[in-house]
Amino acid sequence: MESRVNGNVKLVKRSKEEKKLLRKQLKASHTLLKHEAINTASLPTKTLVVANGGLGNGVSREQLQAVLKDSGCVETLLMPPNKPYAFVTYGSVEEARRCQVSLNGRQLQCQGQAVTLYLSFVENVGSESVACTELPPGLKVLEDFISSEEEAGLLEAIDWAPQTDTVTAQKALKHRRVKHYGYEFRYDNNNVDKDRPLPGGLPPFCDTVLERCLKENHIDVIPDQLTINQYEPGQGIPPHVDTHSAFEDTILSLSLGAKTVMDFRHPEGRSVAVVLPERSLLVMKGEGRYLWTHGITPRKFDVVPAGDGVSSGAVTSDPGDLTLSKRSTRTSFTFRRVRRTACDCAFPSACDSQRPPEVPSAPALPRDDGDASRLEAQFVHRVYEEISSHFSSTRHSPWPRVSHFLHSLPPGAVLADVGCGNGKYLAINPHLWAMGCDRSHNLVQICAQRGLQAFVSDALDVPLRSGVCDACISIAVIHHFSTQERRLAAVNELVRLLKPGGRALIYVWALEQEYRKQRSKYLKENSPGQEERDGPSAQMTQNNPDYSQEHAGTDEPSVQQSQPKLSVHTNRTVFNSQDLLVPWHLKGVAQKASETSTESKQSASGPVFHRYYHVFLEGELENLCGSVKNITIQSSYHDQGNWCVIVEKTLDL
Repeated sequence: MESRVNGNVKLVKRSKEEKKLLRKQLKASHTLLKHEAINTASLPTKTLVVANGGLGNGVSREQLQAVLKDSGCVETLLMPPNKPYAFVTYGSVEEARRCQVSLNGRQLQCQGQAVTLYLSFVENVGSESVACTELPPGLKVLEDFISSEEEAGLLEAIDWAPQTDTVTAQKALKHRRVKHYGYEFRYDNNNVDKDRPLPGGLPPFCDTVLERCLKENHIDVIPDQLTINQYEPGQGIPPHVDTHSAFEDTILSLSLGAKTVMDFRHPEGRSVAVVLPERSLLVMKGEGRYLWTHGITPRKFDVVPAGDGVSSGAVTSDPGDLTLSKRSTRTSFTFRRVRRTACDCAFPSACDSQRPPEVPSAPALPRDDGDASRLEAQFVHRVYEEISSHFSSTRHSPWPRVSHFLHSLPPGAVLADVGCGNGKYLAINPHLWAMGCDRSHNLVQICAQRGLQAFVSDALDVPLRSGVCDACISIAVIHHFSTQERRLAAVNELVRLLKPGGRALIYVWALEQEYRKQRSKYLKENSPGQEERDGPSAQMTQNNPDYSQEHAGTDEPSVQQSQPKLSVHTNRTVFNSQDLLVPWHLKGVAQKASETSTESKQSASGPVFHRYYHVFLEGELENLCGSVKNITIQSSYHDQGNWCVIVEKTLDL
C-alpha cells in the first residue's frame, strides 16, 4: 500500500510480517558486526550472510546447501564453528538476489525444530587457508580397527546386569551405563583398589582385539582393567587425565556403535577436537596420555569435517569444511594396565607420584574486595574444581525442607538454583522450569551429564534478566563469600532475579551446631568413615599445623600482623570462630593430580583441600536480608546446623 507526501515522495506501508522481517535482519546485521566486524551491504552483492543458518543453531552444511542450490551456482559456503550464521557466495549477483528473495524469512526444519532464515547482502568474505591441526603427541586414531561383524559381536557380548562389585560406579553414574572388568574404576577418587581385583579378569570376548593390539605393537603387555561405557546422545564425560599412579602408560579406547568428538586440552590452553569414528581405536601414549586432558562435551551434535575422504583425526577451524554430525548411542571399551610401582613419567607437573606435597601459607582475613576475590578463588573456586567428582558422590539426598519449598511452587514456575552443585535439587519438582548455575565448570558438566539445565556463572553476577524467576534457591553458597559486602551482594543478586511476589530460599552454615539441646547431623556423624551431607568435609582430620590456629598470630613477624589469620577447623567438632578453613579429605586417594592448586596438603591417606567458610550466628542471616530493599522475610528457621530464611520480593528493584 502506498501513500504520498507533498505529492511527490512515495511511502510504503509495510505489513506486520514485513516489519518483523526487517527487525530480524537488522538484529542479524548487528550480530555480524559484533562477531566478525563485517557490515551488511545496502546494494546487492554476490555474497549473503544467512542468519540462523549456522552450525551453532543446528543447521548442517547438507541441509543449507539443499535450499541454497535452488537459486543458482554456489561457489563457496562458509560455516564458522559454533556460530549462528553462514556465508554463501554465488556465481553472480542475480543468483544472490534470487536467493535473498526466495529464502529470506523461510523456515527450515532442523533437528526437530523450525529455524527461520534471515538473509542480507555483504561484501565478499575471504576464507583464509586453515592448516590441518595436529593430534597431541602420542595419540593415534586407527580407523576400522575391527570389522562390522566384530563390532556386533562385542556389543552383543556385554552383560549389563548389575553386580555387587559395580554398585559404587552405578551410584555415581545414574544416567550412563558402565561396566568394569579386572578392577573396578572408582569415580569418587579416580583410582582403583589394587588389592581388590574383580573375579574373572578381562572377558574372553576381548581376546582377539587385544591380541591384535599386541601383534601390531600398540601395546607391550595385555591390559588387566577394562571399563565399558555407553553414551546416549547428549551425554559426555568431564575433561580429565587418567591418574598416573593408577595406570601404566598406554591407554586404548575402542569406539563402537557411533562416532563422537573427543576434546583434548594442553595445560597451556591449546586444544584439539578429535573425531573418533565408529569401530576406531584411540591409542594414547606419552604426552597425550600423561599431560593433555581428554573429555567429551555433552551435546547431541558434533562439529566435524565435511570432506568425503575425512572421517577421523583433528577437527580444523576451516569454515569451508565443517558440518554437523548427529550423535547416536556409542559404547566405548577402555583398556588400561594397573600400575604396580610409582610413576616416573617425564611430566612431573601433572604426576601425582612425583609432585611434592604443597603446604599452603596461612591466609589472612581479606582487607578489601580484591583480597576477598583472591581468597575465594584459591580456597573456594579451585577447591571445588579439584574435588568435584568426590563432592558430587556425597550429594545425593535432598534436604526435606528444601524439597517442601520446591513442591510448594505452582506448576510452570521458573526456578533458578544459584550455586546448584551437581544439580540434586533441579529435578525435585518436574513441573517447574528449573535451571541452575555454579562457579565450578566440572560440577556444571556433571549436571549436563544428568540431563539437567545448568551453566557456569558467579553467584554475584548471574547472566539472567531481572525479574524472570518465580523462585530462587541458594543452598550452602553465601557462606563461601568472605566479606559482609559480598554476602550482601549475593542476596541482592537473588532478589534481582525474582519477579515481584517471587520467593527465595537461602541456607547458610550455622555457628550453632547445637540448637535447642539438639546436636546437628554434622556433629553426630563423627566417625572417620562417615560421609558428610551439606556440611563441610568427608572425614575427620586434624588441624593443619602450618596454618595459624588463632585469629591473631602473635609470633609471626609479618607486615600483615594486624590482620587476623584464618583458623583451620577440626571436622565434626563445634566451631570456635566464624571465619575458618574446613578440610576436605579425599578418602582412598594416594594423591590427586593438581597442577596449580595451592590449597591442598598431602597427608598419609590422601590430599586435604581447604574451603573457606563464614559460619553465621543466630540472627545474622535475617539482619543481612533486612539490609535488602523491597523484600520481606516470610520465615526463618534452624535446620540441621544451618540458618535458613524464605524472603519475598515486594516491588521491582
